[in-house]
Amino acid sequence: VSGRLGREIVPSIHKLRQVISIYVYCMDKKSNEQWSCEFAKVKAVVVELDELVSRIKTDHKIQKKVEEPLSISVLNTSIDTGKSTIGVNGEFVFSQVLIDCLLRLKSTQTDINELINCLENEYEGPLRAPAIDIHPNATWRPDGITVAGGNGKGNELNQLDNPHGLYVDDDQTIYIADYLNHRIVAWKYGATSGQVVAGGNGQGNGTNQLDRPHDVIVDKERDSLIISDAGNYRVVRWPRRNGASGETIISHIDCMGLTLDQTGSLYVSDFAEGKVLRYRIGDFGGTMVAGSVGIGHCIDQLYNPCYVFVDQDRSVYVSDSGNYRVMKWEEGAKEGIVVESGPEQINDFSKMHDRTGVVVDQLNTVYVADYYNHRIIRWPKGATQGSIIAGGNGRGKGSNQLFFPQGLSFDRYGNLYVADQGNFRVQKFNIKQMTN
Repeated sequence: VSGRLGREIVPSIHKLRQVISIYVYCMDKKSNEQWSCEFAKVKAVVVELDELVSRIKTDHKIQKKVEEPLSISVLNTSIDTGKSTIGVNGEFVFSQVLIDCLLRLKSTQTDINELINCLENEYEGPLRAPAIDIHPNATWRPDGITVAGGNGKGNELNQLDNPHGLYVDDDQTIYIADYLNHRIVAWKYGATSGQVVAGGNGQGNGTNQLDRPHDVIVDKERDSLIISDAGNYRVVRWPRRNGASGETIISHIDCMGLTLDQTGSLYVSDFAEGKVLRYRIGDFGGTMVAGSVGIGHCIDQLYNPCYVFVDQDRSVYVSDSGNYRVMKWEEGAKEGIVVESGPEQINDFSKMHDRTGVVVDQLNTVYVADYYNHRIIRWPKGATQGSIIAGGNGRGKGSNQLFFPQGLSFDRYGNLYVADQGNFRVQKFNIKQMTN
């Protein structure tokens, strides 16, 4: 714009989002700089035509780069799975796309619900961890509620036989590895009996059979179950809805525990080989992320690793049952960190025996099943002493007792679920509300 016209037109066009740069071309540079300095989009006041042309050419080159198409995912928080908005200028890109593509567009309630579901799935915490922040001094009600089984040992739909691993879905449906019934059962919230969702066709190695399944998780992305089929030395994927048979995805592995991280990578423990392997999507072979070649007692070794948990930093926690400890392996580490340990002894919190289920909350507090002591122990980060949060009243079938606890899982509200193996049931311990 020219100097005289600029005084009139610049205030009107300055607010337009389509206008990026404004140049005032005039004869009196000084007087026009006085009023134009109030407008951020006025890049310069020029009196030479060559200077004006040069600046416009530079702007045009920048514009061409800006207008080049860029493939990104505003819902993806992982650098490893495509072009996310994490990284250089990520926050700026995210905010601009959010404004232009999400907030300015007209949307229906269906669109809103779909966006909420996408964000909930992307930003939810690790598998089996609570969705809420658990207070460091939180407590749980001492009397557990039987939410699955509890009708004695058996193979009826209201019974369990040595339940091991379990997973609690967002709607509080419990998926249970019903070990000696060679099946996976799902118990909906409030149900008095379960539904067989995998196996249940007798002990065997057929595609429709399982043999002593030890752990189970839900892969929401593929709407399937992933099962450690321990007796068949394999890991299988089974359709979550109306699945008549499963597909072997890992063979020749003595897998006792498994989990997924937020990128969809699968982590499995190898009980006999003393290691934890990670399988990224598309991988044909696993990468060792905990343990080393051969079992052992050193901090770079594991001895009969059982259940595994992966936090948001992709650190691996593993119940190193043969070494009576829980180990943490940070991503890329060559050795682990002992986060809880002690030789076999019955009544000392710092000397627990045979760890099984393990989960970790947002403060890196570790919750572990103390199998032979029939209790669940909480270990805050850096602690040398744990505290009982469930069980610990001797072996028994009372509501405040456990009998060989196995797998652990929180629901999204912070309630704790325990596979109470020796009592053939799953117990739910409700978290108490904190009061001021």
